[in-house]
Amino acid sequence: MPRPGPNSNEIFSGSVLREGNAYVVAVGDRVNRALDTPMAMGFSSSLRNAALLGGDTIRTGDTVAVTVYENVPEGLLTSSETPGAQLTELQVDSEGFIYVPFAGRVRAAGSSPENLRATIANQLDQQTPDPQVYVSRTGGDGASVSVVGAVGAQGVYPITRPNRRLTAMLATAGGVDIPTQTAMITVSRGSITDRIWLDDLFDHPELDIAMRGGDRIYVEADQRRYTVLGATGDQALITFDRRELTAIEALAQVGGLDPTRADPTGVFVFRDEPVEVAQRILNQTGLVGDQRFVYVLDLTAPNGMFMARDFQIRDGDTIYVTEASSVAWNRQISVISGALSATGSASATLTRIRAAGE
Repeated sequence: MPRPGPNSNEIFSGSVLREGNAYVVAVGDRVNRALDTPMAMGFSSSLRNAALLGGDTIRTGDTVAVTVYENVPEGLLTSSETPGAQLTELQVDSEGFIYVPFAGRVRAAGSSPENLRATIANQLDQQTPDPQVYVSRTGGDGASVSVVGAVGAQGVYPITRPNRRLTAMLATAGGVDIPTQTAMITVSRGSITDRIWLDDLFDHPELDIAMRGGDRIYVEADQRRYTVLGATGDQALITFDRRELTAIEALAQVGGLDPTRADPTGVFVFRDEPVEVAQRILNQTGLVGDQRFVYVLDLTAPNGMFMARDFQIRDGDTIYVTEASSVAWNRQISVISGALSATGSASATLTRIRAAGE
């Protein structure tokens, strides 16, 4: 007979205690406590322990501007008409140096503008009396961060004093343009890639890590999904719209149980559990690899609704609601009645044809 899926007996027959390879487990307080492990995300110590970069530290690839004032009418770089010589867009080369006329190659990488100013003034002092030098860092290409994904303005941004932390860098990129409760932030630094919920950055300030040149930030919406099948108001593949989702909330998102077909004692959740979780639930050791589990929710039990309210849905879960046995019975009766009606109608027609022939 046509039906939306297996019945309860067929699912239970897949237990390891019978002829299958899945553990069929009734959901209770102990199971919910064993499964109460929120999705683990966070930054490793190597990211969290990085100190803030100096806001004015000059690095390879940066550009600086140098202005030189000399105390003579006709100087090396100045004249009476132009008392201050301006050298703009001096880029720090791959070895960390810039070139200043009459001072030669000057090491800039690792210095602050003040230290670089003193170095240039000292080298020019040998050729012109008491030069006055001003240095500013005009570009930060040497320490930049790429921000992509669901932000206001994707791009590559230099690390400056105002945006040396993650939240400030996100703000520099126009902020996050997806709902914050489902926003995930991924930070890649070298061979390390860590992920965190956006909300956690504000709940735990220590996770607002310092930026480093070459960091890659990716902002995305939560991509976890679950499937609902069987005797429900709708059957669909649904994306999580919050960090934590219970079985009751998952069923509500598809219109709940179908009141004309559903068996409230037969709500099943199919899931592959990691071996450490499986051993905790089964109180046994020696398991190898992921294990198949079928969790059984009986909404008619005294605490059934509470159990379903506390049961957390995970990424990749399949929720299946069986049909009541009376529905299958009524379907069979309907088919048989339809067949008998069709036979009776054909017999009556044949009788009328014979009577007309006589």
